[in-house]
Amino acid sequence: MFKEYDVIVVGAGHAGCEAAHAAAAMGSKVLMITMDMSRIGQMSCNPAMGGVAKGQIVREVDALGGMSGIVTDKTMIQFRMLNLSKGPAMWSPRAQNDRWKFAEEWRLTLERNPNVDMWQEMVAGLIIKDGKVCGVRTGMGIEIGAKAVVLTNGTFLNGVIHIGEKQFSGGRTAEKAATGITEQLIQLGFESGRMKTGTPPRVDGRSLDYSKMEEQKGDEICGKFSYTDTKTPETQKSCWVTYTNNEVHEELRKGFDKSPMYAGRIQGRGPRYCPSVEDKVTRFADKERHQIFVEPEGWDTIEIYVNGFSTSLPEDVQQKAMRLIPGFENVKMFRPGYAIEYDYFPPMQLDLTLETKLVKNLYFAGQINGTTGYEEAACQGLMAGINAHNKVKEEEPFILKRSEAYIGVLIDDLVNKGTDEPYRMFTSRAEFRLLLRQDNADIRLTGKGYQLGLASQERLDTMNKKLSHSKELQKLLKQVKVTPDEINGFLESKDSAGIREKATLFSLIKRPNIELTELMHVNNSIHEIVSKFTQEEIEQATIETKYYEYIEKEELMAEKLQSLEDYKLNDNLDYTTIAALSTEGREKLKKLKPFTLGQASRISGVSASDISVLMIHLGR
Repeated sequence: MFKEYDVIVVGAGHAGCEAAHAAAAMGSKVLMITMDMSRIGQMSCNPAMGGVAKGQIVREVDALGGMSGIVTDKTMIQFRMLNLSKGPAMWSPRAQNDRWKFAEEWRLTLERNPNVDMWQEMVAGLIIKDGKVCGVRTGMGIEIGAKAVVLTNGTFLNGVIHIGEKQFSGGRTAEKAATGITEQLIQLGFESGRMKTGTPPRVDGRSLDYSKMEEQKGDEICGKFSYTDTKTPETQKSCWVTYTNNEVHEELRKGFDKSPMYAGRIQGRGPRYCPSVEDKVTRFADKERHQIFVEPEGWDTIEIYVNGFSTSLPEDVQQKAMRLIPGFENVKMFRPGYAIEYDYFPPMQLDLTLETKLVKNLYFAGQINGTTGYEEAACQGLMAGINAHNKVKEEEPFILKRSEAYIGVLIDDLVNKGTDEPYRMFTSRAEFRLLLRQDNADIRLTGKGYQLGLASQERLDTMNKKLSHSKELQKLLKQVKVTPDEINGFLESKDSAGIREKATLFSLIKRPNIELTELMHVNNSIHEIVSKFTQEEIEQATIETKYYEYIEKEELMAEKLQSLEDYKLNDNLDYTTIAALSTEGREKLKKLKPFTLGQASRISGVSASDISVLMIHLGR
């Protein structure tokens, strides 16, 4: 019935979609298996993409040739660039999306690729021979062969849903859990654990009083994620902000005795940075109120996502508490919030390619690795799909460094440090975040995507044009000078010191409160020069100019650390024979088998002296 595929992708969430797209776009024959084909690309939680650090990841996925940015742009209902009051390393794009159009666009994207086949059924187990995966076995007993398998099971592995004192098997509301895979992997020697996440109620937007809330509009000029020529919406939908209060908190506390979290029915660790509303009330008892973001689920629906009210309390408690929130006095609930527990596999059992160490040609991506968030899942799926294809085609593995991408930071963190709580990306996790900005992801990564065969020639040409034009503009900024008479009035209006002699635009832009777009209006010649460039090229040149010394410093630091990456460690190196290693360092090195000294230096428990010992052992 089935031919042998190059790659089978199990699961059709954000990780599964990117994995299937990447492998198929690079030329592999791919089979995507999902329990419900109507849920491909489903936004299980909030209808939004991006945010702090997450927006950078989406832009990186796009720059490499992934599809999350394009799908987001085509289905967004609102766009905002966050943290504009801070430096450019912190600027983070975020979009509200039409939940249904997002899923539809992902499915159509995959259907348009002739290398992607689909099959609707549960995968109950893997076919493994001589330590290598050779295919999957479905719930109906069908065996399908493959040269590589990517598991992107999300919250479905032995998933249990909790609402108050009720609990039932499920991977998502109204969807059954997946069984069999965890048990088989444990028999093979894998370590597993339990995590939990949650989601808030969905409500009827017609029952809300928006006059009691603060309107949150999108940016006046609608931005986008993709570096391709995707179109942005001509109009945007507003979100709204309201707040809980002490009455809400008291009503919530009445249900704590029925809370699965406080009653001990939930054992898994939840996301620290996205706590449930009952968590907020308990952990931040001194706070009189907490923000609630009222987010539309699409262009044409009345359904509202109550962001900030994630909960697993009984549904009647949820309803009573919500009705005490300003604007929610008459709220009608479509479905209650719930918590879900699921199996994950600690990611220190993976190589940097996301291939498992115990079973060859088997890859894990997404929440199965202990992460949380669409964006974190999507980038893992992309990398797993790329590396599964490369392994099948006997190409070199594709690994991104920490200094090259947030994707590199994420995977390096997971593989070398592991996680015992849902991992979420933050800008603070990246030591080179000034290099890893959202505006230059294409410059950093599109060339790599093109070499992989994933990013198109058109993408590469667009990136090269942007790069050459921004450098040309920087060169002009060093040449064009203004006199004190021309500029001092403007500088005074910006509370910036005047100049006594001619100064270059380059030197003026390096001042913290001076922007090139403002200098354009100083005289006609400057306006004529700068207006020849696009907004994107102007922004790129401005950032590279303003932060020149800081960027150069980070680049030098990255080069120094890169020297450790050049020292390769033999996979068969017997660390037990190196007596000078610390006991903990020896155990961690033996277990994780790092590829390079750089990777070894980032393993928790491996000290600087252990690295020195290894360098001496290598004869360096």
